[in-house]
Amino acid sequence: MALIMACTTHQSAIEIVQICNSGGCVDRPKGYTAPDSPTIVTAEKNPQIEALRTLAAQDSSAAYDLALRFFRGDGIRQDSYQAITWMRDAAERGHLKAQMALGRLYLTGLSEMGADPGEAERWLSITINRGDKEAAILLKEATKARKSAQARHQWENRWRPNFYNGWYRNYSYNWYWGRNRWIPVQPLPSDTPYPAVLP
Repeated sequence: MALIMACTTHQSAIEIVQICNSGGCVDRPKGYTAPDSPTIVTAEKNPQIEALRTLAAQDSSAAYDLALRFFRGDGIRQDSYQAITWMRDAAERGHLKAQMALGRLYLTGLSEMGADPGEAERWLSITINRGDKEAAILLKEATKARKSAQARHQWENRWRPNFYNGWYRNYSYNWYWGRNRWIPVQPLPSDTPYPAVLP
């Protein structure tokens, strides 16, 4: 008699993010905190993050760094809204890497923020003029996506009133309420019992 044994390993799906700095890039699990990073706490309770926030109000490169920390969850709880807010602040003050990041983030969307091809076009155009070669390729994609979104929006606005009016006027109910119960508009076959009377 042969004994067959099987062994399986369960691997949970761990979302990986790439963390880059001047020393290079490494892949880490989402929510990873580097050993030299402040512990993950809210921004209000973290003096290092508060100091960076104060510096970010004065320096666009600090605003970019703060955006990256919020994006990665590095030393602070991950917050895509704060990441975009600080990235946009840095970009509006002329920080090239922030402008490049915004062009790409608006093209693809981030977390709950959907894509915004028109805004992607704006930032990609700026970075093209500042020497970002990849942005020229992405700008074509952003323009195509914007035109596609506009066409879809026009189609929806053209047909939505027709569909809604049709649902209000052309689709009749199958049941109506009467004599303390739901009654079918068309008589049911004799072998189908009526629903019970509701209390």
